Amino acid sequence: MSETTPITVRVQQWVVITSIALFVLKVLAYLLTNSVAVLTDALESTVNVVTGFTGLYSLRLAAKPRDDDHPYGHGKIELISASFEGILILVAGLIIVYEALINLVHPHVVGQLNTGILIISFTALVNFALGWWCIRTARKHHSVALEASGKHLHSDTWTTAGIVVGLLLLRFTGIAWIDSGIALVFAIFIIVEGGKIVRKTVAGLTDEADAELLKRLIEALNQQKREAWIDLHNLRVIKYGPILHLDCHITVPWYFNVNQAHAEVGALENLIAEEFQQSLEMFVHTDGCVPPNSCRVCPLLDCKVRQSAFEGRLEWTLENVTLNQKHGMV
Repeated sequence: MSETTPITVRVQQWVVITSIALFVLKVLAYLLTNSVAVLTDALESTVNVVTGFTGLYSLRLAAKPRDDDHPYGHGKIELISASFEGILILVAGLIIVYEALINLVHPHVVGQLNTGILIISFTALVNFALGWWCIRTARKHHSVALEASGKHLHSDTWTTAGIVVGLLLLRFTGIAWIDSGIALVFAIFIIVEGGKIVRKTVAGLTDEADAELLKRLIEALNQQKREAWIDLHNLRVIKYGPILHLDCHITVPWYFNVNQAHAEVGALENLIAEEFQQSLEMFVHTDGCVPPNSCRVCPLLDCKVRQSAFEGRLEWTLENVTLNQKHGMV
């Protein structure tokens, strides 16, 4: 793999290679055991393979630089890929439910459990380790698609762990319905996980406001705001893959010249860049304050043109910074 290939792509390449290998092992385990739980685990692994290739394609495309047709870059393709993955997880969960119910009515004869348990346990350990690597890398590099892959691998791990427990119980008790019962429980688990992935990606595709991200940003701004930052409003943040696009209006003293206003914008950009440690694009509009009302919330006490007393600095909140309205206290 080329050293210039983004780390997210390199990790996803390993996801694809590993998913294919583990799928082959699970099919082998099914052929040996004839267990419906193992069969459903193998079916769920086909989703790993398909989404692994889809995720790899999306990450390669998302890494491409912006062009004339895509001035904001190609990052949104990650959300489309993650949505597809979430839907396939939901479908796999429903298939597992169907197969488990069929097996409750018409139980299969299960054999060679010892070998099957060893093979399936090994695949669970590999999936967990690979999923942890995916999620850790995704959060460091802000990749929705890679995080979806990691969560999918972890959901597959818990499904497989449940199947191992079921096979062990079946091995020692001989109770036939245990095979299907454990599969049903973990089918519900992966359906819930698939639903969460779909919900998150739909929110990203529709540019739904990320309240947690905004709260984190506002907290950092309140802690480190400069004297000349009288007000902040019309704040919006949109995520395109690993890139944050931020728009806002900042109010500074009306008598600042262009260079002074530009310096305040630069300080704001640097603060946000340090907080998020990722690619950031900002479009900041500067407003001049409007005496005497602005003076009430302006902490620049040595201002020579102040027209009213300072009453208290404006505390920025999620509610007032997102309004398209100047001077939230005024």
